[in-house]
Amino acid sequence: MTREVLKVFPDTPIQEIAKIIHEHRISGVPVVTKGDEIVGIVTEGDLIIKLARPHMPPHIEILGGIFYLRRPQDMDEELKKITAVLARDIMTEKVITVTEECEIEDIASIMVSKKINHIPVVREGKLVGIVSRGDLIDTMVEKHKDDNEIPDAP
Repeated sequence: MTREVLKVFPDTPIQEIAKIIHEHRISGVPVVTKGDEIVGIVTEGDLIIKLARPHMPPHIEILGGIFYLRRPQDMDEELKKITAVLARDIMTEKVITVTEECEIEDIASIMVSKKINHIPVVREGKLVGIVSRGDLIDTMVEKHKDDNEIPDAP
């Protein structure tokens, strides 16, 4: 776990977030309140949406009318991210977190099943660290450095 976590606030401009992610070669940053409570996370994927060309959502045209095949909320969320200016506009609000007591195997399982690269670590709802895929690899190598072998899956 990395305890010195780079973080941003809901009113941080996305250009500043992009600069932080680029300069520190990280894949995302937690968005916190002044009291370090996590309210979201901004990832490279969130920022890349800003560069993508808007596309017409799946639809069908019948008798001159257009019927969209996606939920309006999904389209609103994508439009919100495309036009985002601040962290609060682009962040993913449903952040998966773990506590300091969480086993490394459980963290790895969450990352694999949810297809995420990092998980914020919280204590009583406040950010105290972050675990990245790189942290898991470092732990794997450290744990097995003497036997020169990466363990097989259970």
